[in-house]
Amino acid sequence: MNYYPFDSQNKLYKEKAGALACGENFTPRLLLHKDALVYDAYLFITKDGEDTMEYKMSRKGQVDDYEVFEFSIALDTGIYHYGFRYDSEYGHFFVVRENATRGIVSREKGKTWQQTVYNTTSDNLNWLKGGIIYQIFPDRFYNSGEEKKNVPNDRFIRDDWGGTPLYRQTDTKETLCNDYFGGDLKGVCEKLPYIKSLGVNLIYLNPIFEAHSNHRYNTADYFNVDSLLGTNEDFKNLCKCADKMGIKIILDGVFSHTGDDSIYFNKKGRYKSIGAYESENSPYYSWYKFGKTRDEYDSWWGVKTLPEVNEENDSYIDFICGKNGVVRHWMKMGAKGFRLDVADELPDIFLDALNKTVKETDKEAFILGEVWENATNKVSYGKRRRYLLGNQLDSVMNYPFANGIVDYVRSGNALALLDTVKEICDEYPPLSLNLLMNHLSTHDTARILTRLAYNSDDLGDRETQAKLTLNKKQYEFGKKRLFTAAVLQYTLPGIPSVFYGDEAGLSGGFDPFCRGCYPWGKEDNELLLFYRELGKARNSLSPLKEGVFSEYIVSGGLFSFLRSDKENVLVATNVAESSVYFEVPNGYKTVFSNYNEKEKLLPSYGYLIAIKKEP
Repeated sequence: MNYYPFDSQNKLYKEKAGALACGENFTPRLLLHKDALVYDAYLFITKDGEDTMEYKMSRKGQVDDYEVFEFSIALDTGIYHYGFRYDSEYGHFFVVRENATRGIVSREKGKTWQQTVYNTTSDNLNWLKGGIIYQIFPDRFYNSGEEKKNVPNDRFIRDDWGGTPLYRQTDTKETLCNDYFGGDLKGVCEKLPYIKSLGVNLIYLNPIFEAHSNHRYNTADYFNVDSLLGTNEDFKNLCKCADKMGIKIILDGVFSHTGDDSIYFNKKGRYKSIGAYESENSPYYSWYKFGKTRDEYDSWWGVKTLPEVNEENDSYIDFICGKNGVVRHWMKMGAKGFRLDVADELPDIFLDALNKTVKETDKEAFILGEVWENATNKVSYGKRRRYLLGNQLDSVMNYPFANGIVDYVRSGNALALLDTVKEICDEYPPLSLNLLMNHLSTHDTARILTRLAYNSDDLGDRETQAKLTLNKKQYEFGKKRLFTAAVLQYTLPGIPSVFYGDEAGLSGGFDPFCRGCYPWGKEDNELLLFYRELGKARNSLSPLKEGVFSEYIVSGGLFSFLRSDKENVLVATNVAESSVYFEVPNGYKTVFSNYNEKEKLLPSYGYLIAIKKEP
């Protein structure tokens, strides 16, 4: 039998695969063929910001015709990069990383592996594992019809539920994000039975704090619900009703910037408070960074309506995380945690304080970060971030899986998806891995149906996207692909997150066209039934909570894998243009599929979920 010299996800080569808790031994093993005539083998390892250390590995017997070399060391919390070299009768060689986890022999030093070592923390989030998240953009989900009070008169209220969100408006009001359809918190409350029918146990609400745009990422008042959405009492009631149905709610925490039209900045003079823009004597002045004039101030990505706050400012940290701060205010009303907007722009001192406050208030609360890249080795503002190493974020939005699934469905390259999944499994701490927000679309991306109907994300400019609709052929093609993509979303490590309306057939381009109204009464019932049945399958399969991922058969457009704990779940998808032969192993029972059991064929855009129970 032929062996790779190293594979970080195989227990033959590494005593414990994946990330390690601080204090656990890191024990890699090399397998080198006896004919290589190896004199000595070495492990070299580098911790971020420190010198490279090299250790001679010990001989530990043989596996078939391969000599085994091993070294063991306990590592402190941090991110490490490691590789191997060896001396032999034929010269000096390196073992370098070829793909996500496997190594090959090379004459030159090449890619290394990452070893994540995290602080051991209490795991109080078992209630969420194996669950399903439902993301709601509140203005577009459901309008209860209740009268809205104290609504500012400069808002453009629409009466055409389901109309295309406006990019450019023709009236004299704001030219962007000022059209409102009237979805509210009471509407969410009314639709809780519907949400529960999807198997959901966590609702993630896009911002609900008072703000003067429909997306509400320009906070005006951190302590009050926006008047178009209802009142603080409406939020408390929503949390109570949801909790009775086994559903928790987290809020979007927008803490890296505020709105210019806010209590804190008050550029437009809307509020009676003395805002930072108005006076250096404002209690909020130290939160912001001004230049020579009051119109010269730091703003988020240069957007002047979003003045940036200094999240290291003691006054601001206390305002958000203090005894009477924003975090405790909403958690006391029922929030089960926060999704942190642009988490990579929040400094460590702020994330540390927020984590401490959240966990002291409710040890079972969830802190989710918006990070678009691999969160274990993310660098922002010249600094390696420690989001997942302990006492900051519980987990993050899983853009690597989302993009990997879309690319796989479009290209048919199953090996590329495997590399993406194995890399995340190898480098994320187990808790974070099992709590990843596995989305396919969000308020920041084009709708998944639209993305899958096309083979590119180039949908044209906003003027073009405003007129973009899927014809019947495009819609059915996108839906066919979505069935396959959703099965992966629901079965890979992490928690599937459905952006409201994806399950009902909503389509649309990028912001703001991905933020259309839920099509009540016009749902795609075939798609909706699919999501309900898929949700039931997920809720019933315990290995999908924390089961270890391992590849099964991956070739061409066929992607199959196992999730294993005391039971084993087998998942297979096929995105090739024709059916592929696939034999379900003995002892497995199919629970969700469009698989042809008689002919053992997995059709084009086919999917299968099967379980094998321990005897």
